[in-house]
Amino acid sequence: MSAQPAEGRPEPVDLLVDWDLAARTAAVVGRPGPQLPRAEAALVVADLRSAAHRAAPHVARVSGLSAPAGEGVLVVDRPGWARANTDAFRTLLAPVVAEAFERRDHRPGAAVTAVGSRVTAAEIGGLLGFLSGRVLGQYDAFGDGPGRLLLVAPNVVQVERELAVDPADFRLWVCLHEETHRVQFTANPWLAPHLVGQVRGLVGQLMVEPSQVAERLASVARNLPEVLRGGSSGSGAPLLDAVQTPEQRAGLARLTAVMSLLEGHADVVMDEVGPQVVPSVETIRSRFTKRRAGRGAVDQLLRRLLGLEAKMRQYADGARFVREVMARVGTDGFNRVWESPDTLPMPVEIADPVAWVRRVHG
Repeated sequence: MSAQPAEGRPEPVDLLVDWDLAARTAAVVGRPGPQLPRAEAALVVADLRSAAHRAAPHVARVSGLSAPAGEGVLVVDRPGWARANTDAFRTLLAPVVAEAFERRDHRPGAAVTAVGSRVTAAEIGGLLGFLSGRVLGQYDAFGDGPGRLLLVAPNVVQVERELAVDPADFRLWVCLHEETHRVQFTANPWLAPHLVGQVRGLVGQLMVEPSQVAERLASVARNLPEVLRGGSSGSGAPLLDAVQTPEQRAGLARLTAVMSLLEGHADVVMDEVGPQVVPSVETIRSRFTKRRAGRGAVDQLLRRLLGLEAKMRQYADGARFVREVMARVGTDGFNRVWESPDTLPMPVEIADPVAWVRRVHG
């Protein structure tokens, strides 16, 4: 997994995190999920791929966004999802860590990096293992190469069973949300590089002191999964242990606003399409919402510690922003949000959509 530079020495990012260990740890921490006979598992994989393809024209029609055909749908298990994300995080962090190391007079000793890389890998792997049992799907726009639509088959099967909903309807419903994310990025090719730049800039600010590179990287990398999914900017969020200056907090707030937009827009499109193509959508939405709210005390504590409760608020905040803007200026007027980084909503505008309409539409 870890690339080697031309001179044969490991890259700085590989000195600080043992990425293979992180992926293996995630596979151990994350439970395997429902065990299906081989033939049934193959049918689930085929059905999810079919649902993803069927979702595409519906999302394009409702969103008003024109996107090229996808790079394919990758149906994965929990360890596969975790490994895809360790690869993406390594790609995301590599240039930032390399730059930080260039500011050092010398590389840290082998003994120090060997221990530190394993400790940090265990922390990242533990977090990814926890998340791997909860993610239904993801558009991976931040890895090395074309973006991929990932669908986590055991999680989809587990949730549809828990909710006692129609499997075909539920799988299409999930794919409508994830296909919207694919369209957001592929119809607007500037978006992924912009977000990568924002995240790398924030991480780079946290590595100003070369002597603290490993320590800062461990803190930031542990929270990158949640940052890329809209990490909280509220009190008690784990990332704020590392984000300290006003400039850093402002950068995190801008990133959070964009993630709220992306998640809220996907929910709005999914809800708009749903009644037309998913017969049992009202039952699915009702039971899914209750499931979010009805978790046990231990699980809710873990979600708060990881910042996942804040993510649930982002779905609601972003959806309210999208619906109010569309009510005022229509879908075409809303889609001006995708024109450039300058038309993305500012943090205060997520809570005040009229302010965004005034700024962008005059």
